Amino acid sequence: MWSCSVRSKVLRAVGSAPFRSHGSCGSVSGKKWIKPSGFDTGLKTYNSLTRQKEPLILAREGVATWYSCGPTVYDHAHLGHACSYVRFDILQRILSRLFGITVIHAMVITDIDDKIIKRSWEENVSSTVISTMFEDEFKRDMLSLKVIPPAVYLRVTENVQHIVAFIEQIIKNGHAYVTKEGDVFFDIQSIGDRYGKFAGAVDSQGEPGSANKHDSRDFALWKPSKPQEPFWESPWGRGRPGWHIECSTIASSVFGSQLDIHSGGIDLAFPHHENEVAQSEAYHQCDQWANYFLHSGHLHLKGSAEKMSKSLKNYITIKDFLQSYSANEFRMFCLLAKYRSAIDYSDTSMAEAQSSLGSITTFISDAQAYMKGQLLCSPVQEALLWERLAETKSSVLKSLADDFDTPRAVGALMNLVYDGNRQLQPVSKADGAVRSPAVFAATISYIRDLLDVFGIDLHPIKSDSVSAAGSLEAVVEQLTRFRSEVRAFALTRQDDPTTGSSKKAGLYLERVPLLKACDTLRNDLAPLGVLIKDRGATSTWEITTGKQRDKDENDST
Repeated sequence: MWSCSVRSKVLRAVGSAPFRSHGSCGSVSGKKWIKPSGFDTGLKTYNSLTRQKEPLILAREGVATWYSCGPTVYDHAHLGHACSYVRFDILQRILSRLFGITVIHAMVITDIDDKIIKRSWEENVSSTVISTMFEDEFKRDMLSLKVIPPAVYLRVTENVQHIVAFIEQIIKNGHAYVTKEGDVFFDIQSIGDRYGKFAGAVDSQGEPGSANKHDSRDFALWKPSKPQEPFWESPWGRGRPGWHIECSTIASSVFGSQLDIHSGGIDLAFPHHENEVAQSEAYHQCDQWANYFLHSGHLHLKGSAEKMSKSLKNYITIKDFLQSYSANEFRMFCLLAKYRSAIDYSDTSMAEAQSSLGSITTFISDAQAYMKGQLLCSPVQEALLWERLAETKSSVLKSLADDFDTPRAVGALMNLVYDGNRQLQPVSKADGAVRSPAVFAATISYIRDLLDVFGIDLHPIKSDSVSAAGSLEAVVEQLTRFRSEVRAFALTRQDDPTTGSSKKAGLYLERVPLLKACDTLRNDLAPLGVLIKDRGATSTWEITTGKQRDKDENDST
């Protein structure tokens, strides 16, 4: 919820003030991007304003101001929304965790809109009930996907007075006009060639509206409310804000006339972000309001050229998705494609994400077994593994500094897992060779830390179940140890009776049932989430997640 105290804290953190002074408008061409002055992060990012990669330069050292368009809360959030929010959450985590940049993120919640009003009429409840219900659901969905909340959420309905003041200033600056019907429109012609920063603006016919518009491209800043619609008082009569003006006003109320990064789905570039820029620069009378626009690609259902959307009714809700897959799996799915690329959602693409996570968790389990002495291996090429670890760290940093290239970073990580697995070759007996547990400990630590940066937790345990989980692990450890002793006894081979030599022959027949019982126990425990792996004369174990178990069982039926 918006409050003066929250706003002042955020403003103090970025060293800004709401609605900074309106300096004289420069003579720079409106479509020419101005390279910011300030702190060069050493990263490059694709900037939609220039349609190419640019060095990421921040106004203040170690701080990135970031504004994103939040949801219009009239229905359930779907996987297309989740994809965009998770991708940008990953980018923000990379900036803060790997490159030491504090990200100050503000997001608007659109809680008044034509769709919200229509839904309220259909449900015969107030628009506030509809918006509150779906806002709460959206926030729960984001938490379930491990998306870090912004520094502040701001609702449109709680900022209408700021929006009215913002529109008044745009009118005073000569960039908007009032119609006799009580509409306020932005005057596109008043800003000359400054309109058209994003693809889609060229030859645009604009949005429908009053016949009294000066230019078909002019868009509404304020519109009179129709009968039975919510309204607010304004100098132009009772009405409510247009869609685009809310973001300009609220972003400016937090960050002033200078914003480092603005993000959103690629479908918002035009007209929404185009109009945001026009309004904001007209209000602040500045040459460049937001320095970088980052846009995420659409999520498509496999085989469909259309994006996932509510209007097309081809969506999957986040809640339904999480009945089949985990947040970790969805994050890996997002990591395997560049954030600004379109991405296909299907069981096949999710299986690829599951496979990648499975390979990582299996390697960690095997490496831990080696470190404990439970997995006997041929001599390890320790120097090679240390070299591979250093190369991976360097490759990951370079990849992520190059427009947050997560597919390349994950590829480097999977190569490290592959190199580690090649060194874990089980043998039946120890040959007294020197062991190398330290390099595996360092590798596991790095993998876990990097995945944690991406928001993937390989061992999620709720705080209220830590004790129970610890007890379960102790029981499984004792059970596996007892089974290993029985199995080793059953695997003991008898001497060849015909030669009297010490050469090993067959198993003792009377012990074969013990061996079968050990196999039965292993197989019976697997569906219960306890995975025992026999490695020669020794065995290791791990506790798997319930969701993966359920999916495996469903796939086998």
